[in-house]
Amino acid sequence: MRKYTLDILRDENLIVLEAIMGSRAYGTSLPTSDTDLRGVFIQPEEDILGFGYVDQVADKLNDIVFYEIRRFLQLVQTNNPNILELLNAPEDMILHKDPIFDLVLEQRDQFITKQCKNSFAGYAIGQIKKARGYNKKINWEENEMVRKTVLDFCYVIIDTDAIPLRGWLPFQSLNEYNEEMVVTNVRHLTQRDIGLAKIDHAHDIYAMFLSPEGNKWGIVSDEDKAADVQLWSVPKESKFLGHLTFNKDAYSTHCKRYAEYKEWLENRNEDRFKMNKEHGKQYDSKNMMHTFRLLNMATEISEGNIIVRRPSDEIATLMQIRRGEMDYEELLYQAEALIAKLDDLFDNSNLPEKVDQEFVDNLLITIRKLRYR
Repeated sequence: MRKYTLDILRDENLIVLEAIMGSRAYGTSLPTSDTDLRGVFIQPEEDILGFGYVDQVADKLNDIVFYEIRRFLQLVQTNNPNILELLNAPEDMILHKDPIFDLVLEQRDQFITKQCKNSFAGYAIGQIKKARGYNKKINWEENEMVRKTVLDFCYVIIDTDAIPLRGWLPFQSLNEYNEEMVVTNVRHLTQRDIGLAKIDHAHDIYAMFLSPEGNKWGIVSDEDKAADVQLWSVPKESKFLGHLTFNKDAYSTHCKRYAEYKEWLENRNEDRFKMNKEHGKQYDSKNMMHTFRLLNMATEISEGNIIVRRPSDEIATLMQIRRGEMDYEELLYQAEALIAKLDDLFDNSNLPEKVDQEFVDNLLITIRKLRYR
C-alpha cells in the first residue's frame, strides 16, 4: 500500500475541494494567525477496491487536512462542526473546486439536522474546558513543572512521620577515624551509601542498610533514568538505618504531567501564549472566543442556516473575548445561558433528527461512478 502525501494529492489531481478555514474564514484572524487548509479528495479506483484506502492526509501539525470523500461524508453525516463548516466555506475562501463536488454542495442542506445541537454545543463545552486547562499549564511553568526523579518521591519513616529523603540525608553523617580513633573527616550520607531490602507484606516500604565499606549500592543506579528504586541482597551484618517508602503513584502522575507539559511547551503557539499571559484572565481567550462562535452558529443552525463568516458586530465581541477583555466567570455564565436556550430552539425546530443514510450512500456511489467512469 503506497503512502499518500499532500504532494501526491496535488500532483495526481485527486483534490476536489480545497479551502482556507479556521479564523480566516470566521473573520477573527490576526496578522499572526496560521492559515488552516481543509479539503476533500477522491482516491483512485484501484486503491478503493483493493487494500489501499486512506481516510485522510495531513501535515504534522494538522494545519492542512484533506479527507477522502467517504470519510468526509461520514463526518458530515454526524454533523461534525469542522466538516459542516468546510461544506459551507465562504466563496472567497475556496481555493479549488472540482465540478464533481457540486453534487455535494447542491445537497448540503440535507446534512443539517437536530444532531447539530449536541455536536456544536459539545464542541463549545470542550473549548471551555480547554480554556481553563490552558491556564493550568501556564501555572505549571511558573511554579512546579521541573523534572523530578524517583528520589524526590522517597520518604524516610521516623516514628509517625514521613520525612523527604532529600531533607533527611544531609543530617546523616559518616565519620572517618585515624589509628588513634580520632575523627579525621565527616562526610554526609548520600543515596549511594544506602542499600534497600524488601519487607514482606509491606507495599512500597523498604529497609535501609549502610553499604559495606568501599562498596557503593544506591537507592537508584542512575538518578536521571531510574523509574523505580533498586533492591539489594543485604548481608546480615549490615547496619540498619531505618525504613523508606517510595510513593510510586505520585511519581507516575508527575511523569505523566511533565510529559503533557513538555508536549504543550513544544507545540504551543508563542504569540497566543504571550497574549494569554499579558491579559492574565486565567483562561485561554482563543478557546473562549470559539465557544461563543460555536454557540452562536448553533443558534442559527436551529433555523437551518450555517454561516461560517461571522457578522461584523459579532466579530467585534469575539475579538474582545480573544483580547481577554472579559472575565471568565461572566463568560461562563453567558455560555451556560446560550446552551440552555439551544434545547428549546432545537426541540421546536423543523430540522430532521438525523441525516438519511440511504441518501448518503447513493450520493457516494454516484460520485464514485462519475469519477471512475
